[in-house]
Amino acid sequence: MNILEHLRTSHELCALGVCSYDTLLPHMSEGQRIGITKRIEHARSVLVTVIPYPLDTTNGNLSIYARAKDYHIVLGEKLEATANTLRTAYPEHTFAVLVDDSPLPEVYAASCAGLGKIGTHGLLIHPTYGSYVFIGTIVTDLELPPTGDTPEPCLQCDACRHACPVNLDKSLCLSALTQQGGMLDEEQTALVSAHPLIWGCDTCQLVCPLNRGIQTEPNTDFADNRICSLTLSDLDGLTRKQFLAKYPNRAFTWRGPAPLRRNLTLKDKESQ
Repeated sequence: MNILEHLRTSHELCALGVCSYDTLLPHMSEGQRIGITKRIEHARSVLVTVIPYPLDTTNGNLSIYARAKDYHIVLGEKLEATANTLRTAYPEHTFAVLVDDSPLPEVYAASCAGLGKIGTHGLLIHPTYGSYVFIGTIVTDLELPPTGDTPEPCLQCDACRHACPVNLDKSLCLSALTQQGGMLDEEQTALVSAHPLIWGCDTCQLVCPLNRGIQTEPNTDFADNRICSLTLSDLDGLTRKQFLAKYPNRAFTWRGPAPLRRNLTLKDKESQ
């Protein structure tokens, strides 16, 4: 059993691959490169893992990914355990865990590592789990053989573009707009008001033909204590601290209750 297979099975990672750090450099800004250098002075390899989350089609106003325990915590714990195994095996090398808030182009890295295609919508599409996956990485100065090659594009059928209310315009992405703090301008307000969700967006994934017939892995971290919807009464009178205490370890809490209140209020006005 090679080191990757040992790590994958011993730490219950559904998929694990490696890409060369140098392969990512043309796709990184100067700021991103500096961000990595602060963590690893001489990065050589990037280990990439994906873990799937359940495709919950229950009616609700929260994006599917945000209905269970915060993936930053789940994936972070798994990758820290993996990194500790590597630190024990290679004490002369450094291993830095990165989950989501990362200087790396994670989707490109995952595709370079052989873990899937890059969709027109910009998401990774794993051959088994589709795009319903979370990506995490470990950057290291240890030289490891890459497990993939040149990233592959998706079918490029444009189903996601046709279904997207903003034609995949990143500046108006509804997932980002629903999470944006502060006031929205007139165009943003109209988009959020008409959007069925108050946090995130699943439209491009739900229409993707490569997401048909996908598998999911049983994971109690993502299966238990799911919250599909919130109402204004759920947030009534809560300070940020009280909100975080009421909904601990949830991906929809990082901005506090204000954006959620705003989005719910806009939908109430829209329905009147």
